[in-house]
Amino acid sequence: MTSGRGGALLVVGDVVTDIVARHGAPLASGTDTAAAIRTVPGGAGANVACWAASWGCRDVRFLGRVGAESAAWHEEALTRAGVRPRLVVDSEVPTGTVICLVDGGAGAGAERTFLTDSGASLRLSGADWSPTLLDGVGWLHLSGYLFFARQSRAVAEKALAAARARGVPVSVDPASAGFLAVLGVERFLAAVEGVDVLLPSEGEVRLLAGAPWGDGEVGDAGGLAEAAAKLSRRFPVVVVKRGAAGALVAHDGEVRGEVPALPAAARDSTGAGDAFTGAFLASRLSGAGLCEASAEGCRAGARAVERVGGRPG
Repeated sequence: MTSGRGGALLVVGDVVTDIVARHGAPLASGTDTAAAIRTVPGGAGANVACWAASWGCRDVRFLGRVGAESAAWHEEALTRAGVRPRLVVDSEVPTGTVICLVDGGAGAGAERTFLTDSGASLRLSGADWSPTLLDGVGWLHLSGYLFFARQSRAVAEKALAAARARGVPVSVDPASAGFLAVLGVERFLAAVEGVDVLLPSEGEVRLLAGAPWGDGEVGDAGGLAEAAAKLSRRFPVVVVKRGAAGALVAHDGEVRGEVPALPAAARDSTGAGDAFTGAFLASRLSGAGLCEASAEGCRAGARAVERVGGRPG
């Protein structure tokens, strides 16, 4: 698969308000647990766009839907990050909100648990799409969250079809093993048919390749490689984001490389996968090969976990 196409990166996806709560002790049922709490702009799609801009992509565009109560705040945050936002303002439903519970205890690895109210983000619809959004675009990225609701799935499928008609490469991050399991693997795979690059996590790639969610997820690198290779027979490129274990690259039915992670002092893993994706896409657009772009993704991921929230500084 060629790289270095140039042109803009268009990201279609979710923009939400993240409430990040970092707690240093286990959650105490029925009483208080001390935590450091911050409210920051987030959303997997919007985060990817911001990281791509920070990684040198000079023309990053974003399409998403927000509630009227925070539209100006989100637009300003995206613009400040170097992204050109096109935000559809929903007058009926507020912006999506995610509560991110981050375990900051010793040895916890800053792992996070999400409580998600998708709000306006998954009300993006086919009526919000126009083929002119692809003018000057060299790559389209779709957030996997779009595929988990009927209304937003319609806009994702329209965008994918329009990009394929123009010969624009398309990537998808499956986004959530939990939501994938609810939607159904075959429904998801059918919806993303024709995608050039799939960027799943370990749990997602195993699920999509036919293993139960979480089955063999720890310490089974051989099973992971087999799952990635299998999935890359259906999608030309599969890049598995493995967090502290780095990344694995599969292409046309074979594993082509394993990329190590960079050391990092983890504070919050929220958005680390989005950082990887943004840096990967920016690098591919500038001409990097698959493994080189994956290494840039790992570098961005390491930087992301050292800060609170899912966006670059």
